[in-house]
Amino acid sequence: MNDLIYSYLKQLKQKNIPNPELDLRILIKESLFEKKDITLSNVEIKNINLNFLKKLINKRLNRVPISKIIKKKDFWKSEFFVNSSVLDPRPETEFIIEEVLNNIENKNKDYKILDIGTGSGCLAISLAEELKNSNITAIDISKRALKVAEKNIISHKLSNRIKLKLLDFKNIKSKFDIIISNPPYINHKEYKELQLEVRKYEPKIALLGGKNGLKFYKMFAKKIEKNMYKNSLFICEIGHSQLDDCIKIFSKTNLILKNITKDLHKIDRTLTFFNI
Repeated sequence: MNDLIYSYLKQLKQKNIPNPELDLRILIKESLFEKKDITLSNVEIKNINLNFLKKLINKRLNRVPISKIIKKKDFWKSEFFVNSSVLDPRPETEFIIEEVLNNIENKNKDYKILDIGTGSGCLAISLAEELKNSNITAIDISKRALKVAEKNIISHKLSNRIKLKLLDFKNIKSKFDIIISNPPYINHKEYKELQLEVRKYEPKIALLGGKNGLKFYKMFAKKIEKNMYKNSLFICEIGHSQLDDCIKIFSKTNLILKNITKDLHKIDRTLTFFNI
């Protein structure tokens, strides 16, 4: 390993950066004059833009997340533009996509879909690419988040099928075949314990779900049936300890809980409801 590369690796380790080898490899790859796969042991210094690499390394040493440095994050089957205006798409949120696909009879049907709190647009875009005849309304209360979603929708050539709206769910009047949401569900105590990378570089508005983290589930329970047809599908992500509370909240509705999905860490992660 080159001395300079080794020194950067050492600095990352000294700052207790998680996965320092992987992070360094990603940052070096971003700094190459010609993009290609590399390993830390075989990369040639002459192929690296060293001034650019130094800037990237300094950002990571200041705990800027890798995704916010390179401005992209993988989700489902695609790559998405991200910045500090949106949450990073996370692997556990992919279970929402899986649940939709597992609970519909015909992928070719022209489903009318609502994505509540679209953020980067990763859910809406991923569903649009899976359900080729669907039309999706993606809403958010953040103008900055919608700008990111718009950039991603344009890059995926889906502007004709995904409509963005600066809108609170409380003001939605239409009905939909499928409603999905990864709402803010972190409570105040949990927020204080989040990694610095999350607290400093991801939008607080997209994380906090009220004092106990249940604010948005209570809102859904009060209204969401009005936005569903008979047999419409509603799928939402939940926090790691919210299953019992959410079941209690939705028990006051006429929705039928069909499935509870666990993520790869065996944590209850999504709830799937049908309207009757």
